[in-house]
Amino acid sequence: MSEPTLFSGREKNVGGYDRLARVVVGLVFAGFAIVAFTGGAVLIGALSLVVATGLFVNAATQFCGINAVLGIDTCSANADGKCQKN
Repeated sequence: MSEPTLFSGREKNVGGYDRLARVVVGLVFAGFAIVAFTGGAVLIGALSLVVATGLFVNAATQFCGINAVLGIDTCSANADGKCQKN
């Protein structure tokens, strides 16, 4: 049996192109954060970094709480329960 993790009780609901998009948009927000911090806009940099981190966590865990509340599932599971690309 595998070790329980922080998200082990949650069903995956982020997969395929949605997951890839979250990584790409996360990288864009991380870039905004770097530019904002170097330009002295600390608040905008911090907010951009929070958004980027959230998107990276969603992509890594394949779970999004907002998707769960709204009933959105972009992860179609195959027979062994693993998320496959849409």
